[in-house]
Amino acid sequence: MVSRVLGFAREMVMARILGANMFADAFLVAFRLPNTFRRFFGEGAFSAGFVPLFSQRYHGEGGMDEARRFSEEVLAVFLPALFLFTIIGQIAMPVLVWLLASGYAGEEAKFALTTSLSRITFPYLMLISLVSLYSGVLNSMHKFAAAAFAPALLNLAMLIALLVVRDGGAASAHALAVAVVIGGVVQLALVWWAALKAGISLKLRKPKMTPGVRQFFRVVIPATFAAGVYQVSILIDTQFISYLAEGSMAHLNYADRLNQLPLGIIGTALGTAILPSISKFVDQGKPDEAQKIQNQALELGMLLTLPAAVAFAAAGVPLVTALFRGGQFHTADAITTGTTLGIIALGLPAYVLVKVLTPGFFAREDTKTPLRIAMWVLAANIALNFALIPSFGLYGLAIALMLTAWLNCAMLYITLRRRGHFQISRHVANRVTKQFIAALAMGATLYLVNRIIGAWFDGSTIQRMAALSALIGSGGIVYFCLGWMIGAIDRDDVLVLLRRREPAASAEE
Repeated sequence: MVSRVLGFAREMVMARILGANMFADAFLVAFRLPNTFRRFFGEGAFSAGFVPLFSQRYHGEGGMDEARRFSEEVLAVFLPALFLFTIIGQIAMPVLVWLLASGYAGEEAKFALTTSLSRITFPYLMLISLVSLYSGVLNSMHKFAAAAFAPALLNLAMLIALLVVRDGGAASAHALAVAVVIGGVVQLALVWWAALKAGISLKLRKPKMTPGVRQFFRVVIPATFAAGVYQVSILIDTQFISYLAEGSMAHLNYADRLNQLPLGIIGTALGTAILPSISKFVDQGKPDEAQKIQNQALELGMLLTLPAAVAFAAAGVPLVTALFRGGQFHTADAITTGTTLGIIALGLPAYVLVKVLTPGFFAREDTKTPLRIAMWVLAANIALNFALIPSFGLYGLAIALMLTAWLNCAMLYITLRRRGHFQISRHVANRVTKQFIAALAMGATLYLVNRIIGAWFDGSTIQRMAALSALIGSGGIVYFCLGWMIGAIDRDDVLVLLRRREPAASAEE
C-alpha cells in the first residue's frame, strides 16, 4: 500500500512537471524497457523457479547450508548473464528502442532522447533481478517486510528526483532516469542487508552448471514463456502507441495508474488469498468447498470493483482534472487521460475476475490452459488494435484493452464451467446483479453532482479538493446505502465484523 501511494504521488508530480509530451513519452518507454525484460526474466519467472527450490532445500535435511549453497550457485550463473545482457543492451540500445517503439524513429530528437534515457535506465534490469533473488531468499524464510517495502524505495527515489529537478523537459526526464538506477541500488541494499541480518551471506562462486542450477532453469524457462505472453502484449501496445499523437504514452500511463489502484489492491489480494484455500480443498477432494471459496471471492471482488469501474467511467475527466491538472499537464491532457481512463475502467471488473478465476487452474497444477487462453487473447488484442486505432486513435487502443479483458475472463470461466470446476452460484449472481444496480445509481449521482459543481474542478486547489470530496462522498453514500437496502451487501457479514470489534472497543475503554 505504501508503494502504491508513493507511486500515485510520483505520477501526480510527474504529470505537473513533465506533462504529456515527448519528454514524458521518451522516459516512459525508457522505463518500460528494463521493466519488460525484468518481467520476462526477473521477478515473476525467477520467483516461480527459485522460491520452491530454495524452500525445498531450506526445509530439507541440508537446511540452511544447502539452501545457501544453492543460492550461491544460482547467483554465480545469474550475475554474469545479467551483466553480459546489460552490456549487449547498451551497445544495441537503438535497435531495442526501435523494436519497442519504432514510431519514434521518424522523430529524430524523440528517438535520440529515448535511446539516451534507455541507456541510463537499463542497468536497473540487473539490479532488480538481484533484488528478486534476495527477496526469494527472504520470502522463503518467511521474512516479508524488506522485500515488500523495497518497491516503495524506487518510487521515493523518483519522487525526490522530480522535486529536486523541477525544470521539466529533458532535464527532469534525465533526472528520473538516474533515479531509476539509484532506486534499484537502494532496493538491492535493503534486501541484501535484510538477508545478512537473517543470517544469509551469499559469496560469489565460479559459474558452473550444477544439478541445482539445471533444475532451476528447467522450472524457470516454462515460467518465462508463460509470463512472456502478457509482456509481448505490452510490447505490441507500446508499438501501436508510438505511432499515435505525442503524449499518448503519457496519457495511457496516467490513466492506467488510476485504474491499477483497485486492481492491484483488490484483485491481486484476492487471487493471492484464495489460491492456498482452493488448493487445499482440491487436494482433499472437496470441489464444492473450493467453488464456495471462489464464489465468495467473486462476490467480494465485485462489491468493491463495480463502483470503482462505474466511478471512473462516469467521472474520469473530473477525477483526472482534480488529481493531475497543473503545471505542464493542461486541461486538454486531463480530458484525454480521463476519457481513456473511463474506457479502460469498463474492463476493470474483468481484470479482477481473472484474478479470481485463474487460481481454479493453478490449484489443479494446470498452467497450460491459462497460457493458451492468453495467446488467443493476445491475437484478439492485435486484431482489435488494427481495426480500432486507425479510426479512434488512443481511445481505440483503450477499447481493445477493455474488450480483451472481458474475452479473457469469459474464456477462463467457460473452460472452468465445462470442466465442472467452477460455476457462479445463483445466490452470488443475484447479489452481483444488485451490486451492479447500486453502482449504476451511483454513476447517475456522480454525473449529476459533476453537472452542478463541475466548474470547481477548474478552480483553486481547495476548490478542486472540495469538489473531489463531494463527488466521492456522494457516490459512496448512494452506493453503500442503496446496496444495503436492496441486499447487494451481505448484512450478516457486516454485523459479524461489527460484533467482533465490540470486545476490543470495550477493552480499550
